[in-house]
Amino acid sequence: MAREGIAVVQTKPSNRPRANRKAGFSAQDFLDSTGMARKVTEFKKKEVIFSQGDLAANVLYIQKGGVRLSVVNETGKEAVVAILGPGDFFGEGCLAGQPLRIGSATAITPTTALVIEKKEMVRVLHAEHAFSDRFISYMLSRNIRIEEDLVDQLFNSSEKRLARTLLLLARYGKDDKPQRVLPKVPQEMLAEMVGTTRSRVNFFMNKFRKLGFIKYNGGLQINTSLLSVVLHD
Repeated sequence: MAREGIAVVQTKPSNRPRANRKAGFSAQDFLDSTGMARKVTEFKKKEVIFSQGDLAANVLYIQKGGVRLSVVNETGKEAVVAILGPGDFFGEGCLAGQPLRIGSATAITPTTALVIEKKEMVRVLHAEHAFSDRFISYMLSRNIRIEEDLVDQLFNSSEKRLARTLLLLARYGKDDKPQRVLPKVPQEMLAEMVGTTRSRVNFFMNKFRKLGFIKYNGGLQINTSLLSVVLHD
């Protein structure tokens, strides 16, 4: 089944997260200026960056584009774990002794990423305290997000989960400028992320459109009013 990618706009230097500006440190600036061994790799839309079961030997940092993380169970059923964009790290499991990739990473739009070897990443984390602090902060934020996703799956309806997923894709609540308009997102992918069927996603998307929470106008426009679905008891 063909899947369309979700375009993630590269954040301009003037729109970098406020947390970075307050701390006087930018992970991108550091990675650009340091002499650490890494290479810039470009991936085409739908190109597999690494597959489940591959050797976990490096960490990747997204400069531009978007990446879908997914896992497949024993019966072949695939689940989307996360959609990542510029400024996100992935593949960091190797730093904790993970020998093999436990999931797959696929470019959902033309993507440019820095590929950093495990040994080099460990060296820099020990030697560069500012970068180490930024990376730890990022990983803690990711862990919190995973916990929130678990709570969402356990206690919220599929309608609330879909609304939250759309807001997260639009980077609502991020310190950098939110992306209010996304190219049309495949409903099959949304269903995998939410943990429901495509027909249910189609039903709720039509409902959100009629209520003015989303709009199709050369792309998918996410209005902040969609937050009312998440907050409604």
